[in-house]
Amino acid sequence: MSLTCGRPVKSSESPTAATAQAAKPKPQDWLLLLSLVLIWAVSWPVIKIGVGQIPPIWYGCLRYTIAALILFGLMAVRGELALPPRSDLSLVVVSGTLQMAAYSALTGLALTILPPGRASVLAFSTPVLVAPLAVWRLGEKVSSRMAAGVMIGCAGIVIIASPSFTVGGKQAMAYAMLMGAAAAWAVTIVTVRGHRFNSSALSLAPWQMLIAAILLLPVAIFAEGSPGQFTLLGAATLAYVAPVATAFAYWAVVEAGRRFAASTMSMALLATPSFGLLISAWALNEPINASLLTGVVLTATGIRLTVTR
Repeated sequence: MSLTCGRPVKSSESPTAATAQAAKPKPQDWLLLLSLVLIWAVSWPVIKIGVGQIPPIWYGCLRYTIAALILFGLMAVRGELALPPRSDLSLVVVSGTLQMAAYSALTGLALTILPPGRASVLAFSTPVLVAPLAVWRLGEKVSSRMAAGVMIGCAGIVIIASPSFTVGGKQAMAYAMLMGAAAAWAVTIVTVRGHRFNSSALSLAPWQMLIAAILLLPVAIFAEGSPGQFTLLGAATLAYVAPVATAFAYWAVVEAGRRFAASTMSMALLATPSFGLLISAWALNEPINASLLTGVVLTATGIRLTVTR
């Protein structure tokens, strides 16, 4: 999944953005936001199944190839397809490399080992990591609320990952991959916050996805060899993840961002891993115990405190 967070509004967009913030969201706007949360929540168990059928790095490469082609087509139909301006190239490269390629590869590899619900909570702990990065890189002030949020969120992460402390090995590596994915996303968010855009997020998206696919291709060939023969189940998961949970979801998050305040968006998307955990428990019989629930509550509380100004 992909999310461009904290994108500054261009001066040419200001009237529209101001109107969107002032206008009360319509029922169809809430339906779009709910759909986005559910689509991403469902994507975690679906990707878990997918990387059991298709090697995980190949899965990410194919996912972004398909999604990029869809968004290139969309932008062409809208008459908005154009090369990114030079001023936005650095952001396109950072996002394509970290937020998409690295995040997809690391979460895909982790999902070959860990259950998807638990994995989604850790992978979505990004805001806890964004706060200290923003203080260091952008000079943002540290509030007592933010500091408490980081500490509480980190405590939740430790509790969720605690099973790996005794068994170590592959489980510990998988948890480390998830935190690496969250860190890659956090670096992208901080980069976005400090960047002045000359293009819309949607017009840059297919180029970011193309970079992700190009980067993942040689890694997949070297690390995994041939992707092998696709099973019907593996192809079915890609048919959901690439067009719906990637291409459509990217468009949806941009559209929802125009219709809702940033705080509303943050709180709504915070529900994604919780729904993902419940869906995984129902669909894949993922066990939910007291320590996992405690970790989820602490992580969610930490995120809530760090994103609230």
